[in-house]
Amino acid sequence: MEQTNLTDLIRNIPDFPISGVQFKDITTLLSDGPAFRQVIDAFVERFKDRQIDAIVGIESRGFIFSAPIAYILGAGLVPVRKPGKLPAATYQIEYDLEYGSNQLEIHQDALQSGMRVLIIDDLLATGGTISAACELVEMAGGTIEEVAFLIELEFLKGREKLTNYPIFSLIQY
Repeated sequence: MEQTNLTDLIRNIPDFPISGVQFKDITTLLSDGPAFRQVIDAFVERFKDRQIDAIVGIESRGFIFSAPIAYILGAGLVPVRKPGKLPAATYQIEYDLEYGSNQLEIHQDALQSGMRVLIIDDLLATGGTISAACELVEMAGGTIEEVAFLIELEFLKGREKLTNYPIFSLIQY
């Protein structure tokens, strides 16, 4: 199967969600079936021989990647969500974004102590969201094997907040 240059399918949207932000719109990549398959296959290839007990997907675009990867790897799927979306007792954390602040939650019983976890999201920017998700996973008892992204915006230096974890990204800007 011919490989697509994935960066050709990512659209730049200037000044979204606020002025000065150059948004990387992945909907154009997701709507291309072979390219979406290429992304999922690349993640699966990287993690297929690793002992991963659970895949954590971060709301909302992280869900797009975490669900098919968890299914193929036979791992559990654990959502990290915005406040008020999970029905049972949760751990919650507040964190800073490149354009504000937000909160995330995970069910307190989502992971068992020592479970090996892969965290997936669409984009690594300043590292605030993923750093918060890592903290939640550890609060819930998980051991983070790696954090993985479709896109990494290297100029925002998000890796600097994640020095305790292995990081993988398919596309770097």
